[in-house]
Amino acid sequence: MEIAASQLRMHVRKLAAEIGERNVFCPSALNRAADYIEKKWAEQGYTVSAQCYRADGTPCRNLEITRSGQSRSRHIILVGAHYDSVQGSPGADDNASGVAALLEISRCLASVPSERTVRFVAFVNEEPPFFFRYQMGSMVYARAARKRGDDIRLMMSLEMMGCYDRRPGSQRYPPLFRFFYPDRGDFIAFVSDLRSRGQLLRTVAAFRSHSDFPVEHAAAPAIVPGIGLSDHLSFWRNGYRALMITDTAFYRYPYYHTPLDTPDRLDYEAFARVTEGVCKAVITLADSPAV
Repeated sequence: MEIAASQLRMHVRKLAAEIGERNVFCPSALNRAADYIEKKWAEQGYTVSAQCYRADGTPCRNLEITRSGQSRSRHIILVGAHYDSVQGSPGADDNASGVAALLEISRCLASVPSERTVRFVAFVNEEPPFFFRYQMGSMVYARAARKRGDDIRLMMSLEMMGCYDRRPGSQRYPPLFRFFYPDRGDFIAFVSDLRSRGQLLRTVAAFRSHSDFPVEHAAAPAIVPGIGLSDHLSFWRNGYRALMITDTAFYRYPYYHTPLDTPDRLDYEAFARVTEGVCKAVITLADSPAV
C-alpha cells in the first residue's frame, strides 16, 4: 500500500490550478470540484451519496462514501476534508491537500476489509462566512448524523497537509506552546480537544507504528487559537470525539488564505509519507479493539 507523490500533486493541481477558487461566490467552480471528487470515488468503486442543502440560497452538497465493516459495522471511523476554498485563494494547501489525501486514502482502503466501518466525507462550506454557522457543511452533516444515531467513534479532519519546512524558526505556535514543541516546521500535527484525548493518543500511536515521519500532538481546550479551526469542531459541538491532522496552517504556512496558496508551494514527497502513515493508521484503528 503506497501513496504516490505524483497522485497527490495531480489532485491538488486539478482543484487549485485548473478549477481554482471554489466557494458559493464561485458556484460553478464549487460544483466542478464536487464533480471531480464524485468521479474519482466512482472510479474507485464506491457508491457516492450527496447531502444537498442551500447556503445563502446557493445549492451545496456534502459527498459521502462508506466501506462497511464486518463484526463491528455499526462503529464508524469517519475521515473528512473540506473541498471549498476561501474567497480570493485557489486553496492548494487549504484545502486541496486535505482532499487529495482523502482521495488517496479511500483508494487504498477500497479493497481492504476491516472490523469497523470507514466512512469518507468531502465537506462543503468550511471557510468563512460559514465557519461556526449552521450552514457549514460539516455542521449540517454532524447534526444529521447525531439525529440518525450514527455511532461515530472517531472523526479525523484532514486540514492542510502539504507544507513542511526544515529551517530553524519556521514553526510558530499559540502562546506558551513554543516551550514544548520544535521550532522547525518539518512535522505533521495531530490535535484534539481534551475529551478526545484518548482517541488522539491511539491515533498518534497507530501513525508512529507505521511511519517514521516526525509527528507532534496536543490535546487542548477548544478555545486555544487554531485548535478548533476545521470541520472537527462541528463534531465536537454534536457530541462526537474528533481530531485534526494538519501542517498547522498559519502557524507555518505563509500563504494561508492568500492568492499565493498555489500547488507549487507544497512538498509532495513529505506529503506522500504523511498520507501513507495516516492511511495505515486508519486501517489499524478500524481493526483495533478500542477506539
